[in-house]
Amino acid sequence: MRLSGFVFALFLPAAAWASAPKPLDTLFAQLKGAQSAEEAKPIEAQIEELFRPSGSPSVDLLMARAGAAEASGDKDTARQLVDAVTAIAPSYAEGWHSRGLQQSDAGDDESAMLSLQKTIALNPRQFQAMEQLGEMLEDYGDKAGALKMYRRAQAIDPQFEGLQRHIDALSRAVEGQGI
Repeated sequence: MRLSGFVFALFLPAAAWASAPKPLDTLFAQLKGAQSAEEAKPIEAQIEELFRPSGSPSVDLLMARAGAAEASGDKDTARQLVDAVTAIAPSYAEGWHSRGLQQSDAGDDESAMLSLQKTIALNPRQFQAMEQLGEMLEDYGDKAGALKMYRRAQAIDPQFEGLQRHIDALSRAVEGQGI
């Protein structure tokens, strides 16, 4: 009898921990409640920080080196490092996000859109990738697709700067103007 009480006591903290809100969930709730873009920005930055870790020290090191190479202007090395990340960690959303941004900067829009789609498939709350993909779709004339991406991003981050302007313009173009 004493042993079962001890075992129960061992699992109680784990059960309580499992039901506790996760940091990302808490931040996303705060983001939805933000009253302005200024209030949302620090929350967005915290979310971005929590998206970054891959769970693999090797992948995190490659991403850090890719960031340093990018910052120093060595885009070729940064690209090679991010390509290595997506090859060894294909389920790491931020690797694909970085790859998509690099491809876009290099003018390879088709590949960038595929990488951003992969990012969103792996992390359905990656609102920045949704906004970036929305911009690319809009640039290529897919107004309905862009509107869908902007609305998905806004559902996650209602204060995302500039989204409402895009949504208003595309809503009229895609859905027409009400009477």
